[in-house]
Order: sequence, then C-alpha cells, then structure tokens
Amino acid sequence: MKAYNPKNWTKLIFHFHKSDSFRMLLPAIIALAIYSSVLCYLDVEIKVIKLRSTTVLHSLLGFVLSLLLVFRTNTAYDRWWEGRKLWGELVNNSRNLMFKINAFLPQTETETKKHFSLLIGNFAMALKEHLRHGVNPLLIDEHPNLTVKAVTENAHGPNKIIQQLFIETNQLNQKGIISDEKLIVLNHELSSFAAVVGACERIKSTPIPYSYSTFIKRIILIYTITLPLGLVDDFKWATIPMVLFVFYAFAGLELIAEEIEDPFGIEDNDLPTDEIAKRIKKNLADILAE
Repeated sequence: MKAYNPKNWTKLIFHFHKSDSFRMLLPAIIALAIYSSVLCYLDVEIKVIKLRSTTVLHSLLGFVLSLLLVFRTNTAYDRWWEGRKLWGELVNNSRNLMFKINAFLPQTETETKKHFSLLIGNFAMALKEHLRHGVNPLLIDEHPNLTVKAVTENAHGPNKIIQQLFIETNQLNQKGIISDEKLIVLNHELSSFAAVVGACERIKSTPIPYSYSTFIKRIILIYTITLPLGLVDDFKWATIPMVLFVFYAFAGLELIAEEIEDPFGIEDNDLPTDEIAKRIKKNLADILAE
C-alpha cells in the first residue's frame, strides 16, 4: 500500500505512479482524442457532416451511468475495507493468543512459548502469501514440529499451521500443563484464525459478477464515443477536452474499483499485508520477551 500525505494537494494532483488511472488510460485517451478530432474537423472545418446537439439523451444516460459507478465503487471499497478489518482482527487475535499462552504456561515452558510464537508468526506470513501466489519459504521460520517444507509444499499452508496449533494446544492439555477450562479459552482464539482465513478467501475468490462488470464497461464505451456527436455542434473544438475529461472520470472510477476489489495483492492501493504480518511477528516477540 502506498503511503502518502492527504494534505499535500500539489503532490497528489501532479504525481503519477505506476498504477495511476491516468497512466493506465492514456492509450484509450489518445485514441478517443484522435476520434473526437476527426469528428470536429469534419463538422467544423470542412463541413462534410452537420451534427445537431443531442445532449438530452447523454444527460439522462450519464445520470444512470453515475449511479452504476457509485454502486460499483462502493461495492469494491466494501470488499477492501472488510479485508482490512479481517487483518486487524488477525492482529488482535494473534496478540490475545500469545498473551494467554504466556500467562497460562509456567515459566519452565519457555521453549513451548517460543514454538507457539513461531507458529503464530508463520501463520500471518503464510496467509499473506497464500492470498497472492503461494507461500514463499524464505518468509517462514523453521519450527521443530512443522518444517518449512511441510508448510510450503502443502496445498493450504495456513490451514497446516492452524492444525499444528490445535495439536500442540491439545498436547499441553493431555499433559496436564493447561486445564480444560484454559483449553476452551485457547480454542476460541485458534478458531478465529480459521474464520479469518475463510473470510479472506471468500473475498479473494468471489469477484464482481462478470456480466455486471462487462455491462458497465460497454456503457462507458458507448457513452464516450457518442458524446462528441452531441457536443460538437455547440462547443466545436472544445468538444475534445470535454469528452476526454468525461471518459477519464468514468473509466477512472471503474479502474479504481477493479483494483481495490481484490485487496490482498501487491499494487499501490492494496492492503499493507506485508507490514501487518511483520508487525504481528514483532508484537509476538515483544510479548514473549516480557
């Protein structure tokens, strides 16, 4: 996720990063500018065609298109924000589990506490990578009871780590190190990890319906290529920048919605899951040190 100062208007307006909508739309903007210029030349200069103002239809269609884009953007942002809440929940649950492990286990179980810290930290890293392109072995710490190879070669690395957390917690109960009551408390935190995984996978694997996405794109295309026909009679050569601005506004909103509806990637507007996972590991180390 790209960090920025929202109060610095000058930098925000004139800075173009690699995923900026203007940069991505530039080829289409150039093509639309050429198309609009040809229409203006034919109508204004050589008068081969004589177009009449038909802005009423575009006004009505523009209102409908605006409503569709508002719904599209809100839906995409809801997915982005839900993903952020899920990772915030993961941060809290990781801390709570480590707090309880640190408090429930006696001082003689220092190694066991370290094992839990490794597993929880590995889980955050594995989940981050699982939602992208598979688990990177360089980001997973070696655990005596669950090797890096066992995590990375498993079809679902995060579930493998959750399973090991349940196994080791149950073993502590069987050995009498933690009571049944404390086991129930720990199971609640462990179950929340699986819930976070399932919710993130739901967002990842359920994009906006195909028909809805293609319909909006087609409407934007039809609207913008017919808009010069309705404006050139009144605005002449000024039609070109007006059409380009309208296209940039509508198509830019659609591009932003496309980017944030899958918030677990590595683009500028995606969630900072790398930083969150590192923060979880640091928090676990601090709790263990206390």
